[in-house]
Amino acid sequence: MTQRDAMTDDNSAGSQSQSQSQSQTQAPKPQSPPDHYAPRAYEVRHRTTYTYDLPCEAAYERGMMSPRETPSQTLRSASLSVTPEPDAFTEHRDHFGNNSAYIEVRTPHTKLELLKRSIVDVAWPRPDLDELNQWTVADAIRLARTEADPVEAADFLLPSPLVEVTDKVHEYALSMLPPNRPFGEAVLGLTMGIYDDFKYDQKATTVRTTLDELLDIRGGVCQDFAQLAIGCLRSLGLPARYVSGYVETYAPPGQVKLEGSDASHAWAAVWTPAGRWVDLDPTNNHLVDSRYVVTAWGRDFRDVSPLRGVIYTEAKKSSLKVGVDVIPLGLVEPVNT
Repeated sequence: MTQRDAMTDDNSAGSQSQSQSQSQTQAPKPQSPPDHYAPRAYEVRHRTTYTYDLPCEAAYERGMMSPRETPSQTLRSASLSVTPEPDAFTEHRDHFGNNSAYIEVRTPHTKLELLKRSIVDVAWPRPDLDELNQWTVADAIRLARTEADPVEAADFLLPSPLVEVTDKVHEYALSMLPPNRPFGEAVLGLTMGIYDDFKYDQKATTVRTTLDELLDIRGGVCQDFAQLAIGCLRSLGLPARYVSGYVETYAPPGQVKLEGSDASHAWAAVWTPAGRWVDLDPTNNHLVDSRYVVTAWGRDFRDVSPLRGVIYTEAKKSSLKVGVDVIPLGLVEPVNT
């Protein structure tokens, strides 16, 4: 019997190059920067393929592969194909409201493939940092005790298996989030601070790396940086959650984006005294916008793994291949309610 997790590291979001033609009689008009908060639609394809050198007798899988409904996104459609045909398939909403799927394949196989296709409308609101700056970090901590939903506060304030709140984490948090700092400025400062202090390095950490070890290594991937931000916020008494999903990425200038070249991504979200959650992406050095699609949220990565399970096999060798595509379907008109 073998336990496994299927997870991917994130790809940083880039920017598309623009060219301007010059006229002998008229200067070119300046290009407006893209509005990353404009409502838009995406098709998301997430393909996971396991192969084995000997037949796998049975596989039991659970995962969070379907985007969830949130205030910032609407799920238009979702489908899942599994090869071989599963012997059992069920879906339910977990404790956090995520779409959780359970799959049993009891047909012997040397290849197991799962393909999830989803279409979502996305429209993230632009965070109002001026509004958040009317409170200090100390104000936000005080109000979290009395104003935050008590169930959410219990879920997202307490330490979790991958987010241990230690003295070292607390000390790092205070360097970014001193009590008298305006709260909006502090949230943005934490995002930028982690980006500046840590190097993106896929070989630096594993899923077992602790936050204390991360602070020594000073390198990692999106899961690490999201969980560090969460640890910092929780260490001060601010509810914070781990968010898993996708972000639209771009090919380098002059190159064509390859199929399957995107990846799962992770970021953090913090409760605010305005009664809303603000999502921050320290891997990419900005707050979350409409290029982001949410799959699930929880206390840390273990709550929202895209796919994990148990297999029964005598195979000595196996391989895992994950391909993700986040395909823009264009801007959409916002719906007035």
